[in-house]
Amino acid sequence: MTSTGIRLHAPEPGWALTADVVVVGSGVAGLTAALRCEAAGLTTVVVTKARLDDGSTRWAQGGIAAALGEGDTPGQHLDDTLVAGAGLCDEEAVRILVTEGPDAVRRLMSTGAHFDTDDAGGIQLTREGGHHRRRIAHAGGDATGAEISRALVEAVRARGLRTVENALVLDLLTDAEGRTAGVTLHVMGEGQHDGVGAVHAPAVVLATGGMGQVFSATTNPSVSTGDGVALALRAGAEVSDLEFVQFHPTVLFLGADAEGQQPLVSEAVRGEGAHLVDADGVRFMVGRHELAELAPRDIVAKGIMRRMHEKGAEHMFLDARHFGAEMWEHRFPTILAACRAHGIDPVTEPVPVAPAAHYASGGVRTDSRGRTTVPGLYACGEVACTGVHGANRLASNSLLEGLVYAERIAADIAAARTAEGLHARVPQPVPHPDRPAHPLLAPETRFAIQRIMTEGAGVLRSAGSLAEAAERLQRLHTDARDALDENGKTAEPGVDTWEATNLLCVARVLVSAARLREETRGCHWREDRPDRDDADWRRHIVVRLDPDRSLAVHTTDTADFPPTSHHQRPQEQ
Repeated sequence: MTSTGIRLHAPEPGWALTADVVVVGSGVAGLTAALRCEAAGLTTVVVTKARLDDGSTRWAQGGIAAALGEGDTPGQHLDDTLVAGAGLCDEEAVRILVTEGPDAVRRLMSTGAHFDTDDAGGIQLTREGGHHRRRIAHAGGDATGAEISRALVEAVRARGLRTVENALVLDLLTDAEGRTAGVTLHVMGEGQHDGVGAVHAPAVVLATGGMGQVFSATTNPSVSTGDGVALALRAGAEVSDLEFVQFHPTVLFLGADAEGQQPLVSEAVRGEGAHLVDADGVRFMVGRHELAELAPRDIVAKGIMRRMHEKGAEHMFLDARHFGAEMWEHRFPTILAACRAHGIDPVTEPVPVAPAAHYASGGVRTDSRGRTTVPGLYACGEVACTGVHGANRLASNSLLEGLVYAERIAADIAAARTAEGLHARVPQPVPHPDRPAHPLLAPETRFAIQRIMTEGAGVLRSAGSLAEAAERLQRLHTDARDALDENGKTAEPGVDTWEATNLLCVARVLVSAARLREETRGCHWREDRPDRDDADWRRHIVVRLDPDRSLAVHTTDTADFPPTSHHQRPQEQ
């Protein structure tokens, strides 16, 4: 697989660093990969879009799932994950996750992460939706992600890893053989490394997080603009299952016109016994699923949306008044503070909630070692599609996936260094002055994209809504492309325009896949195709970007996932 030759319109790099590995992203996946690469003797540079602790990981409230409790087993965890994934999980990828997961959590603890403990001193475990056992480890009540981020950031700084903060990654660099040779990036406020530069490295690990900002209302931070998926597409990589965007069922409802990041009300609140009710106090999830409020997220989100439609309401309620003040203050202090900041006291009143975009189950297609279809390019965490999540992520599997697959990536890169002399190979990026530039969109286009996606490709989808979304997105793309092709004009290069351009790229892929999948499965809900169709659609939708900037879409059977890697070591050929 070679590069499409497409790049973002940007100035040529004015400075460069050299390393064995560049890790793009500073969440649980990125920092774990970086620490393991450094421990293997690889010179590692971490590039992150904002500060080291500003990614999605620190916003994770619920916890991390692993078979750590008495009586629990990896096999039971596997079964729950496969059920949630609605027939599209890669079973071997899940088996790797649940088998290697418990030890990965223990290694995270040895790195310095502290989880809440019970009276006997063991890890305190709770339940979340889709889990039949208590297997969710949490920290600070509802601040698990913040604690994990703290521990990993401290470890990175203690070990002296080179970090480049406030850096937006732009494009992949390749050598004469089409192998990865590093990345270009734009840095703000880094002194001698200000502006557009490059990190030359024979291995690049994408751990850039999600793309939640493609929708108007999301739990994702403002930096989650699909940069890693867009970069991978421009580099010629395959992307899979992007139609499966998980909408978290219980996000604090701040009004119909609220945009941007919305406060999450963790699934762990329902795990501890909170009830979903309508304005009349009726528990509408009872009878819809055996686990009621603890059903998998797609089922709960659909249940909420259906009840909203039945009642003509803008939101439902999460009632946990029976917890009492002490439990709220000790188990869910972050959520309590967020609710009170918006004038709602969950100790004395039900919390208004509605679904919002939360997690992308699809992403850059990888094999079991995190290798993409571009030689030398790896992906892990939310930006990747390992096959673990299938059509719907099981609650709290994301932090675990980041841990497990980041460790596997580091092991693969270290093994490649031994087999191929990677450490000694200095990448020589091939200059591409004539590479076509991807047209840039004006910054305000971001809000147009979000409105289009929310209206046409949100929780409820249909052939009509998706067709309209596709047409409106194509118009934005065509207008920008024609302006560039005809007179070379494009929006001024900058973070806002690059982000808007990346959002349009991932939005077009998501809508294309959602239009093609004519069924309801997992977190992809087609009102006009309400049934799951295993006969025709137990398949993955794979997309790549062609050199003419058009999307090439095809399907592949579940038996063909993960993909064949294009960069096996010589003894594996």
